[in-house]
Amino acid sequence: MNNEINKLLEDIKADFVRWASRGGEKELTGYFAEKVANYDDLLTVKEGTKYIKIINDGSVWGFVVNTDNDKKFRKGDILKAAGYNAPARNAARGNILDGGYTITWTGPLYL
Repeated sequence: MNNEINKLLEDIKADFVRWASRGGEKELTGYFAEKVANYDDLLTVKEGTKYIKIINDGSVWGFVVNTDNDKKFRKGDILKAAGYNAPARNAARGNILDGGYTITWTGPLYL
């Protein structure tokens, strides 16, 4: 699952670059160029027994289910953050193992 987490992190960074460059129409300079250059350092992954927490610049980006023993979700499901230490358990926003997800650099999309 490490490869899928790394792919998710790449997708988060790619969306930030798209946003910062206004869809590729604007050259990245100054603040945004510096942010993009250091973006990998801003993303942190904390693995727990139930969830993998993705942190973006000190804020929780979202969670990924890290167990097959969840009654509601499958391993790899992406969940929005309900708070710093807990995911929103209303619905999955995609699955990193299936590759089917829609995200932004700010977090998983609302339903």
